Formats: sequence, C-alpha cells, structure tokens
Amino acid sequence: MKLIVTGTIGIDTIYTPDGEHREGVLGGSCAYFAAAASHYGPVRLVAAVGDDFPGEHRATLAKFPNIDAAGLEVRAGSKTFRWGGKYMENMDERETLFTELGVLEEAPPAIPARFADSDCVFLANSHPAVQMDLLSRLPNAKFVVADTMDLWINVARDDLTTLLGKVTGLVLNYDEAELYTGHRNPVTAGQTMLERGPAFVVIKKGEHGAILVHRDGLAALPAFPTANVVDPTGAGDTFAGGMMAHIAKTGDTSLDGIRRAMAHGTIIASFTIETFSLERLSGITAGQIEERYQKFAGMLRLD
Repeated sequence: MKLIVTGTIGIDTIYTPDGEHREGVLGGSCAYFAAAASHYGPVRLVAAVGDDFPGEHRATLAKFPNIDAAGLEVRAGSKTFRWGGKYMENMDERETLFTELGVLEEAPPAIPARFADSDCVFLANSHPAVQMDLLSRLPNAKFVVADTMDLWINVARDDLTTLLGKVTGLVLNYDEAELYTGHRNPVTAGQTMLERGPAFVVIKKGEHGAILVHRDGLAALPAFPTANVVDPTGAGDTFAGGMMAHIAKTGDTSLDGIRRAMAHGTIIASFTIETFSLERLSGITAGQIEERYQKFAGMLRLD
C-alpha cells in the first residue's frame, strides 16, 4: 500500500521537569509520523511551512531516505506553526505556553499529482473539515485513519461526526474519547464511535498503553517500559506512524493485523520519548527496533 500523511510541520519549544529545555526544534504531527513510518517503508508527506522554516530542519527530514517530502510546501511571506509547552512532574500532563498558528490559518497545502494514487492515508490532527478536504483529493484512498483532539470535539463536533462516516479508523486519547461520547469506559466509548461509521478506534492511554475497539473484537497493549523518558512530545504521532507503516507494508487490515501494527507503533514511540524532537528516531537501526520488538513480544507471551 502507498502511505501518505497530511498534517503539520512545526517548530517547538519544550520545557521538561528536570530543568532541561529545547528551543526551536523540529516538531509537528507530520514530522514525527513520517520519521517513524520511514523505518518500515516509504511515506509521502503533505504539509505547509513558512519561509522562516530553518534549513537545518529540512536537512533533518532528509536524513530519513524513505520520506518523500515533495508535498512539503514552503510559502513565501508566511510563518511556520510554532508551539511551546512545559511538562509536569508526571510527564503525562503539560501546559501549553504559546501557540502561533501561522500557515495553519491559511488554505491547506496542495497534494502533488504523483501522490494522488495513495491508498493508505493518515489524516493527522487538524480541523475535521480540513481533513475531509484533503481526503477528497485522494481518490484512491482505501484505508483511511484520522487523528483528532479535544479542541475539534468542542468546536467542530458535527464536522468530526461527518468525518467518522468517511474513515476506516480513528486514533484519539482516553480523555478525548470520553469527551466525544460521554462514556468514561474506553470500550463503551469506542463502541459508541463505531456506530458513527469507522471499522475500528484506537484509544491511547499514555504510559498505560492503548486499546483497540474493532468491529471484530477487542485488543489491548501496554506501553513498552522505558526508564529514560526525556520528552513525550510526538509520541502519539510516532505511534501512529509505526502502526500505519506496518499496515501499509503488510496490507493486513484485520483485527490481528492492526493489533500487531499497534505493537510496532508502541515500540517506535518508546524510542521517540528518550530524546527531544527526532534525535532518537534519526539514529536507530532496524536491528534495534527488532530487538526491542522481540522483548515486547516476550512480555506479552503467556504460554
């Protein structure tokens, strides 16, 4: 399958509880997703940045040979999306310090003509109306998964509900699932969302793993236990990148296929959080990923 991701490329400023911080690092849903996915196969990237986007960040993306960045649109006179955040002691909660939307207030980026045959699509977090617009320009899309957040549930619920009728799957976190459905139990919340159209919902629970609610059944995976958590930014997008890339590689969209793909997403995300930005993802090898995956598989084996 031909994998494409649409979403944001941004410039982040991160503060962590131990006093460390990084200013002006590469971030955004597309960056994390594509970097993770590239370890499994080719991925096409569609996003927009301003002419203030640093050349060093373009060079970072170029370190991942499987990323096709032909869809990265640089807009003269525009500003790149910027976000700053501070993590609390438990590293699960964070405070947003500033958000500068920049190009996100403008029209969505164009999709290159040679990307039009993409059939495995990830609609990274953005306004659901924008996600639907981008999807409408991918006529060959067969397996489509979207991400969302609490903001869109609060201000664009109707658009999100319409989007659910057009996608194969949805990825969101535990609090967002409760906010959208009114159900605190993630299984009940997931089943409620399935009634809106998707075949499956993945509900992320941070350090407690993720739950798959599928029309054909249920699955749950823990997080991979990582001792060195430096920066959780992008972990969810990295998880999605590993999951979607594994599905694109195998073509297996069954319950078991998605469950195995989630395991790969879990592993690749466990590397991301060990450093800031894409630093760790740019240095890992296929052997390191496989070694950690086998450890994870051993953890889950009960016989």
